[in-house]
Amino acid sequence: MEEKKDTPPPIVDQVKSYVETQLELTKLEAVEKGSKFLAGFVADLIIGVCFVLGFLFVSFALALLISHFLGSYWAGFGLMALLYLFVAFIVIKRKDKIRPALTDLFIRNFFK
Repeated sequence: MEEKKDTPPPIVDQVKSYVETQLELTKLEAVEKGSKFLAGFVADLIIGVCFVLGFLFVSFALALLISHFLGSYWAGFGLMALLYLFVAFIVIKRKDKIRPALTDLFIRNFFK
């Protein structure tokens, strides 16, 4: 009786199989990273919108409170506008220090 030996597939077939497996793995890893990035982006966007709306309503309430104490709507809202212009001026003056910190934050979040 003759025994059949299991011969391994030729090296070319093994290399083809390996390359196909690596391509599939790369695709799946890319999909996973893209999904995580998109999910994080959407979550951060929702949080950002909520903070902006909260900030807007607090600003509006503060302007009305100042208006109540000053007895004039235009004075209350004008003082709030001046406050925001002052904050914008400070941010413009310090943008060279703020920009690298924000860049690092975005890069860290991207590769998380």
